[in-house]
Amino acid sequence: MLDFRSIETFLWVVKLGSFRGAAQRLNTTQPAISQRIAQLERELGVKLLNRDHRVASPTAVGRQMLVYAEKLIGLRAEMMAEVGDRSAMRGVLRLGVAETIVHDWLPRLIKSVNESYPNLSLEIEVDVTPNLHARLLAQEIELAFALGAPSESGIRSRVLCDYPISFLASPALGFGTGVVTAEQMARFPIITFPRNTQPYDNVRSLFNRPHLPPMRLHASASLATVIHMAVEGLGVAVIPAAIVAHEIERGRLQELKTDLRIPPLTFTASWLSSPEMVAIERVAELAARTAQTASHPSASVDAAVAARDGQDAGVQGFQA
Repeated sequence: MLDFRSIETFLWVVKLGSFRGAAQRLNTTQPAISQRIAQLERELGVKLLNRDHRVASPTAVGRQMLVYAEKLIGLRAEMMAEVGDRSAMRGVLRLGVAETIVHDWLPRLIKSVNESYPNLSLEIEVDVTPNLHARLLAQEIELAFALGAPSESGIRSRVLCDYPISFLASPALGFGTGVVTAEQMARFPIITFPRNTQPYDNVRSLFNRPHLPPMRLHASASLATVIHMAVEGLGVAVIPAAIVAHEIERGRLQELKTDLRIPPLTFTASWLSSPEMVAIERVAELAARTAQTASHPSASVDAAVAARDGQDAGVQGFQA
């Protein structure tokens, strides 16, 4: 008799292209994967996979089987989400998060997940956006909270929030309360996000100009390091003010008044389309609600999410 475990195993062998990948994904051994596939092929009386090369590929019949496998696994996940109680949502969801979110509303999201889905565990990786998107496409994580969304096909996404970018400095640098020009800021090192990121490129374009002093741009993948350097008076930080609200309240940093403008950071939840997407969709929904209610100065969050809700309608969400 066919069982969901064998069907799910076949699905992941095809999607990941190897018995080894499926074994890692399903937290079992390669021999166990081989046994499940062999059992499935015996029960169906057909060969489902080609094993002639290092990559396991479906046969013609296997491609037909894949269509039904995706439907069955998807219906099972939908049934568990709609009919079962919250405790039925179990397993491990691998989540990749940009550090900006870690410094703002991620703890509140984790609390919401714990309350809503007590048997769902999160494995959280913090990294820069290019790495998060690469890891998502490599299926090393199931859900990414990062700047924008990958452009590759098969990616589902929804907007989470916008963060305005501010210019921040220690009061010890003596900028005062008046309007600060680019020339005044450029006398000090500029501290911001790491290379190969959108905000780094924006900051570099803003200060790398002939009429300004030679640019000294300090970049770091650690926002904690950027914040510490700014508090110590080592330069002007160009980051969202939302993530240093406590430092501003305590007078350790001040938000500079300036006519300079940098585009806000728009963060998006992204995941790969898959029949088992329920948990991802639910966590992405929780993240969107948490981001909207977070107490940061992004007044455009509600409008941004509402404006894109139509695009997000019908999005499915789990592949863990």
